Amino acid sequence: MDTNWPSFLATAALLLAAVSILYRRQKKNSSSKPSSESNSSLSDFDSSTRPLPAGNYEVFLSFRGPDVRTTFADSLYHFLDHSKIRTFFDDEGLRKGEKIAPSLVQAIQESKIYIPILSQGYASSKWCLEELSLMVKSLNQNQGHILLPIFYFVEPRDARRQEGSYSRAFRQHSRKHDAETVKEWKEALQVVSHMKGWHVTESDGQGAVIDKIFSHVWSHLMGNYRIVTDELIGVESHVKEVRDLLDLDSKGVKIVGIYGMGGIGKTTISKAVYNDVSSRFERSCFLEDIRETLLKNDGAVTLQNKIISSIMRHDSHVKDTSEGIHIIRDKVCKYKVLIVLDNVDRRFEFDNIFGNLRDFSIESRFIMTTRDIRVLDFFEECRLFEAKVMTRIDSFQLFRKHAFGVGDHQEEKEILCEEFVKAAAGLPLALKVIGSLLFRKEKRVWQEKLEELKERPSDTRVHEILKISYNDLTPAEKDIFLDIACFFVGKTKELPFYMWNDCKFYPESSVSSLILRSLLRIDERNQFWMHDHIRDLGRAIVREENIKQSWKRSRIWSEEEALDMLENGKGNDKVEVLRVNLGDRDVLKLTDEEFRNLSGVRFLEVRGGRMTGDFSKILPNIRWLQLCLCRSIPTDVNLKKVIILNLEGSYVRDDWKGWKRVKEGKKLKVVNLRQCEDLVKAPDLSSCGRLEVINLELCTKMGGELHIGNFKNLKLLRLSSSKITELKGDIQMLQDLEEIDASNLTEMPAGIGNLNSLEILMLILSRVELPALPTSLKKLWLSSPSVPNLLELKDLEDLCFQHCHGAPEIPGDIWLHLTKLKKLTVSFSHCKSLLLQLNDCASIVRLPDLSALKNLTLLNISGCTQLTEVTGLESLESLQVLAMSRCKSVSKLPDLSILEYLRYLNISKCTQLKEVIGVERLEWLELLAMSHCKSIKQLSDLSGLKYLKHLDIRQCRRLTEIKGLQELKSLEVLGVHDPISAPGLMDGMSELHQKYLM
Repeated sequence: MDTNWPSFLATAALLLAAVSILYRRQKKNSSSKPSSESNSSLSDFDSSTRPLPAGNYEVFLSFRGPDVRTTFADSLYHFLDHSKIRTFFDDEGLRKGEKIAPSLVQAIQESKIYIPILSQGYASSKWCLEELSLMVKSLNQNQGHILLPIFYFVEPRDARRQEGSYSRAFRQHSRKHDAETVKEWKEALQVVSHMKGWHVTESDGQGAVIDKIFSHVWSHLMGNYRIVTDELIGVESHVKEVRDLLDLDSKGVKIVGIYGMGGIGKTTISKAVYNDVSSRFERSCFLEDIRETLLKNDGAVTLQNKIISSIMRHDSHVKDTSEGIHIIRDKVCKYKVLIVLDNVDRRFEFDNIFGNLRDFSIESRFIMTTRDIRVLDFFEECRLFEAKVMTRIDSFQLFRKHAFGVGDHQEEKEILCEEFVKAAAGLPLALKVIGSLLFRKEKRVWQEKLEELKERPSDTRVHEILKISYNDLTPAEKDIFLDIACFFVGKTKELPFYMWNDCKFYPESSVSSLILRSLLRIDERNQFWMHDHIRDLGRAIVREENIKQSWKRSRIWSEEEALDMLENGKGNDKVEVLRVNLGDRDVLKLTDEEFRNLSGVRFLEVRGGRMTGDFSKILPNIRWLQLCLCRSIPTDVNLKKVIILNLEGSYVRDDWKGWKRVKEGKKLKVVNLRQCEDLVKAPDLSSCGRLEVINLELCTKMGGELHIGNFKNLKLLRLSSSKITELKGDIQMLQDLEEIDASNLTEMPAGIGNLNSLEILMLILSRVELPALPTSLKKLWLSSPSVPNLLELKDLEDLCFQHCHGAPEIPGDIWLHLTKLKKLTVSFSHCKSLLLQLNDCASIVRLPDLSALKNLTLLNISGCTQLTEVTGLESLESLQVLAMSRCKSVSKLPDLSILEYLRYLNISKCTQLKEVIGVERLEWLELLAMSHCKSIKQLSDLSGLKYLKHLDIRQCRRLTEIKGLQELKSLEVLGVHDPISAPGLMDGMSELHQKYLM
């Protein structure tokens, strides 16, 4: 940036000063007119205000502004930003003083990809060289960073040898900086100049080059976001074939169906294809195990919500398929999408989930995997790919990988390897599981397993291989494996661990063993995941316990089979885990008689209906009792061994006689009374000293106080949407407490600051003054108008101010301390006064109506690139600062003349904005920044803006005339791209008392 534009460089500090000054002025005298005096310029308001939280950026762009900012760098940033790649657009406002700003260092350290644009003048900037040096240091620390240099009108050898403009630049640096620093800069340049990158010359089409750079960046980033698959051996040829079938360069929606038997690698192939081509699409999603999803209630709606959430990149809460189809047609179909539908069966009906295929963008692609090729007959032009068994060489490679590990090889087992590979018949799942089973086992064990396998029929070889791996498990591992396969796939692990621990199943080691044997995986959401073939094996093993008499099996999860057993008195001691779903059949009643013989049950779930009778002497081994949405539940239940009691949504009152039994539950660790709407006060659980989880969410009538002093083991306390106002007892005793979620507390115990394990504190709707907070917090949600001291919360990742009635005054330097902050949310549905900063919320498509915020003084929505309109803006009569630069999708604004107190208006880079109505009547306006507004053709007469000091109209190429410039007596700084090309623009400038002209 030009040195004659100094006031536009100090924007970070100026923003904080402006916010502080404006807010203090408002508090001091909200009715007075704003002063015309100002010591600050906010022309770069947008870029300087954004905090730089750890991990918030994926790409760091480094460049010298005057060389490339308004051309190449701007275009590259647009490409990256449009695809939701969080990009740090090197902010010269952070380049101040003698040392590089800590926030800039943080941005470099936490970014995944570095892109320095080495232009003619790059080396003349000490800041560019400092950044480059930091990038190289980060690379040397081997933390997974990637550096992709761009040589922009510069020969790489000039940078390498410091010749040409680089030689001149370093001669200057040698006079101003010490030799060691200059040497470090030179070495960094040499390292970077040897790296593979892009050489941009005058003959290159810059758009094409940027497209290549973008594709390269996207492919690197997809390594962090791509679908996890570690079995890519021999898959390259399959990927090429499927890619050819997708015909990515042609028009028209295409569907490719991958079919083949279970365990043959259909999902692996589809994941590899997804990872390979998804960067070619605007949006993409991978939907796993369609078959299992559609077996559940509202499975089709669940799929629609997943699709909409993935494509639109925000939560979806579709209630029925009709609504889902409507949203998919209106929203999803606008994008060029890639959608993978994994494990589709005959229950899948495309039209009932997606609507009409012809509504999708003509460049969209679908991939489906299925065991049943007939599923694909529905699509007239579906292109088919048959997943075939692995070649002998690939089979050996995959088997060895799991049987020996990387780099290990044992010749004495080579012949046995041949036999196992032959037995697996080229099926990846079988090779993986049997290899994992034999890992680090002696040769004798290999021989035994091979003999066992040979005795099995060849036509069920995959099933038998998996069965051998299952047979090798310990009894505890088998129990956990079957529990997960039948009940807990897709569930988080915490609650099952409570039960398994009490049953002496040793879940930590058992689950680890299942993972090592490739029978189980914990996904990124901390949920259990099994290959559908393995899950089906577990359920088949349970069915084989008794083929004809389902009631004599250890686990019953089928609604029909469970009701058949109970209604016909077939209960027995073989049943261990039982799920009964009565749905909304209110008249259906179950009594103690139906459960009398179920002495072996350790997990019981009943949903809906009514339960009556004396349960005090039955179910003696129950550990997990889940009676949800029941209209009545028994009062006399044996809870002596119960670890988890879940009565969610059931009809329970304060006078329920069962509370006596609950108090006897000395082993209770989890009590879930969520949505028990008839409870008026919190139950007395003080005798349950082992409690670790208390959930009273949505107990909407429950008020008063909750005694917590006895719960020394408590880890999680959830009270949101209840009316509990006070926590009684010494909270400092709860040293294991990790989460508090409450919504109506009026007072927070002072000792909360000493809870060193507390990571989540959610106090939405709680009007509570907070004392000192524990430094361990990672998530903090508040509704208080007063902001607690946040400066010590170094680990804070998620900060939310929601439903504030006052104006939370946030210290301006707070963002320099919250370096790990990833998410900042401000909800203003009830706010009356607020400094509202939502800058760089690139996923926001719309804002709620702002018209109720009559006292709003500052609104920063800069960088909200998907935002199309700002509803209610014309009603913000107290607004003094409006920053909305880089709102690239906003095409119109309401009449701004009502904003009579507005002093700072920044609409720079609103490239779709065609006009600004009412700005000529903003008599107190001091700054108007509208550079790069390429669609604006005219402005109204500005002669009435008697306090205007700064006007930036650079790169407004369609703007040929501004009336009233000669009347702007206070104007100090005018930014104009090329006054010669628009001679009428400068009429009367000789009379201006200008300090700077650009």
